[in-house]
Amino acid sequence: MNIRKATLTDAEGIAKVHIDSWKTTYANIIPEEYLNSLSYEKQAKKWTNIISQEIVFVAEDNKGKIVGFSSGGKERSKKYKGFEGELYVIYILKKYQRRGIGKSLIKPVLDEIKKMGLNSMLVLVLEENNSRLFYEKLGGVKLDTVEVEIAGKQLKEIAYGWEGINTLL
Repeated sequence: MNIRKATLTDAEGIAKVHIDSWKTTYANIIPEEYLNSLSYEKQAKKWTNIISQEIVFVAEDNKGKIVGFSSGGKERSKKYKGFEGELYVIYILKKYQRRGIGKSLIKPVLDEIKKMGLNSMLVLVLEENNSRLFYEKLGGVKLDTVEVEIAGKQLKEIAYGWEGINTLL
């Protein structure tokens, strides 16, 4: 498995992982018609823009196919005092989960957050998403539960935080 910084040419691969991961992760959580309406083309345009402005990392299999990605930086909401960094996203194709790729994708995000002089981090994850257990295993402390609306459905999101990221991995 190769982990590297994403380039603009990775936008299509990231978009495919993003949508395919949503369809497997959020089945029975987010309305099916919404998941079926997601567009690889629109998502690729979105990721082209994100890659040009933020730090994004990809995980590639031994054939160079993108199978996961992550992104992070400064905490965006300014709602959680003492938590300066944020893991914005991390998605891995279902077939490649539970192989240590998640930790491998978090590490470069942590390194970037540290380079910014930040020492803490949080992540927001849907309460019904079983991947939240990954953050609990990494020692994430539940900070908050907030209401969010996705595709017209009210859902709960959990904020997990780490006060010190130097020992996270």
